[in-house]
Amino acid sequence: MQNLGMHMSPLTRAAAVCLTIAATAWTVEGQAVVRTGDITLRGLKPSDFPRVTRLADNVYGYEQIDPTKRVVTANNLIVVTSGGVLVAEGQGTVENVTRLVADIAAITPQPIKYVVIGSEHGDHTGGDSAFPPGVTFISHPFSKANLERQSQGRRPGQAPTVVPAETVDSTRDLRIGETDIRILFLGRAHTGGDLEVYLPRERILFMSEVFLNRIFPSMANGYPTEWVATLRKAEQIDADAVIPAHGFLDSPEILKEEMRNYRMAIERIMSEGKRLHDAKVPVDEAPARADFGPYANWTRETDNAAGALKRVYMELDGELK
Repeated sequence: MQNLGMHMSPLTRAAAVCLTIAATAWTVEGQAVVRTGDITLRGLKPSDFPRVTRLADNVYGYEQIDPTKRVVTANNLIVVTSGGVLVAEGQGTVENVTRLVADIAAITPQPIKYVVIGSEHGDHTGGDSAFPPGVTFISHPFSKANLERQSQGRRPGQAPTVVPAETVDSTRDLRIGETDIRILFLGRAHTGGDLEVYLPRERILFMSEVFLNRIFPSMANGYPTEWVATLRKAEQIDADAVIPAHGFLDSPEILKEEMRNYRMAIERIMSEGKRLHDAKVPVDEAPARADFGPYANWTRETDNAAGALKRVYMELDGELK
């Protein structure tokens, strides 16, 4: 990937839209990076976002504050082609998607043609109704079924849930303009229908919520053993950079290292869960007695540990289907 590690070119800015081009470790050799998913520990504030990072020619990473988590980002992959734009992942609110659409318009006049739903969860799909008419949404069949159920349970005043028109249950190759894009299902992980997006020419892999950068694994709906297997499959893909759905877009070297760390964090959670389960520790007491080692200080550990251990207990008890 020739452009990675080189200086980013400034993006064309629309007069009405202010984009912040990320001066991140993608371009600064030898710069110390605080390994965290918390914007405040990086000395940043919400007004510093959204940020757009040029990953390769016509490929951008987008970091926006996730309003449901406040101090972490929700990320997108933006692929600009001569035949339109593909966006991997949405955002959690109509306001965030409206801003995302405007920022894409500041990059290119090409219309948004596809949105890939990597995760069906609300922090990635809650604002999908704000994408322009005519966009084709793609998800895994498992996610489509869940989104259909969500659409039927819509509350008054809640933004409509978009149900995808197309699904991918294994692999789908798209050619948009002159750009090859591969949509992948590598296995169950954060949900039962996680999709990834791979650019074979640029060797960039968007992982959706299968990988979070230095954020304690959110496993309340996950499949622990299969999640580890999915990450191992991803590690075998010829990718120079792996992009997380949450957490900072650091240098390609850091991101690949952190994806391995993320797998090891899940493995540590599983080993601790098994130790406590075998010791007959009640699941509601498990978080206080778990030793997560180097992963204990990861962002959102206090929010996610109980759900993660409960899921490990469920897998050990044969309750995951």
